[in-house]
Amino acid sequence: MKTNMKIILTVASVAALAGCSKETLITESFFAEAGAEVDEGGFGNPTMNNMLVQTGQRNYAINLSKRFAAEVPSTVNFAFNSSQLDETAKAALRKQANWIRQFPEVRFRVYGHTDLVGSNAYNKRLGMRRARAVVNFLVHQGISRKRLEAVASFGETRPIVVTTGQERRNRRTVTEVSGFVKNNPLVLNGKYAEIVFREYVESGTELPTTTDTGNVKGTSGG
Repeated sequence: MKTNMKIILTVASVAALAGCSKETLITESFFAEAGAEVDEGGFGNPTMNNMLVQTGQRNYAINLSKRFAAEVPSTVNFAFNSSQLDETAKAALRKQANWIRQFPEVRFRVYGHTDLVGSNAYNKRLGMRRARAVVNFLVHQGISRKRLEAVASFGETRPIVVTTGQERRNRRTVTEVSGFVKNNPLVLNGKYAEIVFREYVESGTELPTTTDTGNVKGTSGG
């Protein structure tokens, strides 16, 4: 008897759903709360992301780091055994500086790398010289040195192309978001929207034309 009752209820439910016309569904969606028609009925990604940000479980600096890497060239390359910045590198670093200026709350690190030619000890020193050359250039562009760190050189230990020969793509620096300026409050929620709006306004402001002498303090050849 119970089994028969379950079958009857199941058939009735299916029939009721089948009887819902398109007009009925439209009417229900009109009177329901906004977004109800796309409610997935569970714990959705938007809700989860919001909770992670609110509770600090999602590292806010990681999101900015991804934006930085997507919007400006975060890598510059060098000639063999050199820490001199060529014109291509300087052009990329000017773009970095323009982006960094829009986020005064954020600190950055510059990592220096080399190819696999030479000893590890020498390459670590060369990689650090390259990182410092980038920091010096960004300071020359008006970025506070307190927001920039040439904290480490990975030397030859993280090649993009694994080869024992000379490889320009391995001779590089990478600039990354490292965190927030000390004593500066985290810029979550609506305050992040203020930053985005500030960035939007400044993007429409014509930058003054300056003459670059090409002389970067602290940069030396290797």
